[in-house]
Amino acid sequence: MDKTKEKRPLFPAAVLIIILAGCMFCDVFVTSDPAYMDLYNVSSPPGRENFFGTDTMGRDIFSMIWYGGRVSLIIGFLSAAISAVIAVIAGSVSGLCPQWLDNAIMRFTDIFLSVPSLLLIIFIQAALGPAGVISISFVTGITSWPAMAKVVRTEVKQLNRSEFVIASRCMGGSFFHILTVHMIPNLLPSIMFMIVMNIRNAIVAESTLSFMGTGLPLDIISWGSMLSLAGNSLFSGCWWIVLIPGAFLTITLMCVTSIAGYMKDSLSHRHSNI
Repeated sequence: MDKTKEKRPLFPAAVLIIILAGCMFCDVFVTSDPAYMDLYNVSSPPGRENFFGTDTMGRDIFSMIWYGGRVSLIIGFLSAAISAVIAVIAGSVSGLCPQWLDNAIMRFTDIFLSVPSLLLIIFIQAALGPAGVISISFVTGITSWPAMAKVVRTEVKQLNRSEFVIASRCMGGSFFHILTVHMIPNLLPSIMFMIVMNIRNAIVAESTLSFMGTGLPLDIISWGSMLSLAGNSLFSGCWWIVLIPGAFLTITLMCVTSIAGYMKDSLSHRHSNI
């Protein structure tokens, strides 16, 4: 029996789908405003009126979880899309260009990889000004492409010697025609697990920035911003303020990591059979 079939992450995928659906369609079942501050019910424990309790400003954590998860997931997916576009273009150009330009692009990529990504994110975000959903997505996206670009370059060099690419080039196919029609459909299986991991890394980066006080402003609710305001909750006995957002964030990251790991194992198994 195929070992990759035995290890399919069906349960993590189901949990992730539920979380994604809940965040995307929370308008249907969430009735309270996540930004409303009920000062009469500050730090209330989970109960009938507030399923997950309230935070130190009286906001309903149940509604904040779903609306905040939407923001965190948007940052994750948008950042992964930006990094994938940059990686595909940079890796394809490097794989198809003359040797001297290929070496120059790869040296620049190595330099980029040698700098800690979180340090780059903080530096670029500080240069851009106040953080927002778009700016954090952009900054995280433009700092997470180098590793994927190296994989793309290797795959492009192999595909460039294939008969269908040679035939397309002989018929006058342009670089972008070959890239979109022939390269990208064959590149996707190789880089899909890296795209999924970049979604996870972007969510972690947003949470880290918010925890450090350089992330999203207070009026934009995300899982990271919820955790950044819950630093002293455990010491005051309000465990639900930090435990529930942390649990949702951890479960989501574990599901994404499990799915990415399966994609990587499937890719390795497919290459071993070639």
